[in-house]
Amino acid sequence: MTFIRRPLGMLARGFLRLFPRERAAAALGGLAAYYARALPPAEGLRFLFDLDRRVYRVEGRLAIQYGGGEHTKHRHLRYHDFFTERIQATDRVLDIGCGGGSLAHDVAAQTGATVYGIDINEKSIRAARHRYSHPGVTFIAGDALHELPEGEHFSVIILSNVLEHIDDRVGLLRSVVGRYQPERILIRVPAYDRDWRIPLQDELGSDYRLDPTHFIEFRQPVFREEMTAAGLVIDELIPVWGELWCRLHPVQAEQG
Repeated sequence: MTFIRRPLGMLARGFLRLFPRERAAAALGGLAAYYARALPPAEGLRFLFDLDRRVYRVEGRLAIQYGGGEHTKHRHLRYHDFFTERIQATDRVLDIGCGGGSLAHDVAAQTGATVYGIDINEKSIRAARHRYSHPGVTFIAGDALHELPEGEHFSVIILSNVLEHIDDRVGLLRSVVGRYQPERILIRVPAYDRDWRIPLQDELGSDYRLDPTHFIEFRQPVFREEMTAAGLVIDELIPVWGELWCRLHPVQAEQG
């Protein structure tokens, strides 16, 4: 695709020389609006939603660059606080799908807990080890569906923006709880009802997902059903920033 990207890059640089940012946005926005209005309403909406999805992905990449390698949503949403406020120094924490390691690091640094972060992406784990070295954190490259740490005990399990990437979510949760018998499970997932445009895109057959690897983006009733099926009890469920932040405990803990 390089032979396509280079001419497009040259075209973009030439466009920038001719049009300042405000004029470029007006010109491109006007062109998109003209094209969309020339189509039947449903097709015009599908075109705009497709364009919006592509722009959103570029915004994400640029937000990471602007944030010096970390997406600025970490500080805007302040979701790390949700996790650190529910973890104690005596806890042993397993952060499944830890990504670049910033949350695992903050949990260890701010609470004093011992944290293991596991992610299937080896590049992410190498970056985490380089950027977020901390005596209380161990980063592991591995598939959480098949390569969870053996012979360990964890009192807290973190799944931050992970479950939506898993097809058998109930199976994963049951496996993790059965293996480690945690006291608390802390979960963060994207919500389906975050914007009126989502059900409209769904109705039109457009891809409304925030990421093409998502199997699901949750309605609250579906989330509750899956947690019950996994043998978990919801202690807190906070809808915020178009997401669901949740603290749960296993049913067995009540029975024990």
